[in-house]
Amino acid sequence: MKDDSRKVVKGDTFISLTDNEEYIKDAINRGASKIICKNGIYNVNTINVDDPRLYLEKYLDDLYKEKFNQIKIIGITGTNGKTTSSYLLWQILNKLDIKCGYIGTIGFYIKDKIRNLNNTTPDMLDLYNMINECIDNECSYVVMEISSQALSYNRIGRLLFDYAVFTNLTEDHLDYHKDIKSYALAKQKLFYHVKNKAIINYDDINKYYFMLDINDNIEYGFDGGDYHITEYSLGSISKFRLNNKLYITNLIGKYNIYNLLISIIILDLENIIYNKDILKELKYPDGRMDIIKYRNNKIIIDYAHTPDGVRNVISTVKELNSNKIITILGCGGDRDSSKRSIMGAISTSLSDYVVFTNDNPRHENELSIIDDIIQNIDTDNYEIITNREKAIIKGIQMLGENDILLVLGKGHEDYQIIGDKKLPFSDKETVLKNI
Repeated sequence: MKDDSRKVVKGDTFISLTDNEEYIKDAINRGASKIICKNGIYNVNTINVDDPRLYLEKYLDDLYKEKFNQIKIIGITGTNGKTTSSYLLWQILNKLDIKCGYIGTIGFYIKDKIRNLNNTTPDMLDLYNMINECIDNECSYVVMEISSQALSYNRIGRLLFDYAVFTNLTEDHLDYHKDIKSYALAKQKLFYHVKNKAIINYDDINKYYFMLDINDNIEYGFDGGDYHITEYSLGSISKFRLNNKLYITNLIGKYNIYNLLISIIILDLENIIYNKDILKELKYPDGRMDIIKYRNNKIIIDYAHTPDGVRNVISTVKELNSNKIITILGCGGDRDSSKRSIMGAISTSLSDYVVFTNDNPRHENELSIIDDIIQNIDTDNYEIITNREKAIIKGIQMLGENDILLVLGKGHEDYQIIGDKKLPFSDKETVLKNI
């Protein structure tokens, strides 16, 4: 069965999740032998159903429910930390020769990367097929990022999660959800799909949305919780004491301790024995804290694109005892505009200098986006260079002795969306060809 007409091959069943007749015609032209849709009769076997999405949900549940008992499914939701938390767990389990799949922002991985994905959480049919692929490849676990929009559209269907994790909730996607409560309630839907335990950030003020009475809730944090960090130190490595045990990791920043905690908790709950030295071997996902050394400076590429994310990254690199911190930053077009001025104020207050530039302006005017960013800034430690490549070059040219250049917002992305065009562009490649 296919729900994307472009993927149909001869003999396929096509289920139309929208009322767009053109997709149905396209599927038939590509060889679909059966159509499942809400309305209409076509020149192939046609089945009309009241709700095609509900039909697909039941079909997938009937098809896979028993088989999916062969794998443990972990879903991680939150504004920030989904990718790093998921990737770290995927990485640790595979290092321990426990095969694990990963589904999220940077792609679909089993042992290695399988392919890129269009969405953080794929559509229901693709998601179920990926989990099935993990099982066929003898994975014991699959960890996935669960976005608020995916939950709004019910892309997870009737999946049950052995562990559902809440990382944090900060300002983002309010163009879609309108307010923080609506955003929280969208994410809350994951926690009605818990089979085993819910793992929740004790320190987040919005945690009560996720601590449902129907679940066995486990909390973690610096301020309290079942997994409570009582001491920590930050720098080029991170050390922390968790429930009276000392942990050391090469990951830097307090927010990365939060990210790593999720793996430690799940390993503990699963009674998986490991040498803690493995935590010193972990790598960041693509586009997260990607450090390039240039002379005696550091250039760091990171996906931070929310107020909290920008604050976390800049605050973390301040712990590295550099001289100047120079930041390259933009905000996406056709997305939540309320966060722009907050990001502008955070970046200029925490950095020595900021260059504001483009970051996927899409259909918005690039200067209007930057006007939103700078509206509440009362300092003069910034300039505007809309061309992102030129902005990065300017940042590199400003580096002196033991400085740090942060290139924020796009991380692993290898494109720039301007209008309807998706143009090739990589922050990392741009840096490497100009140093």
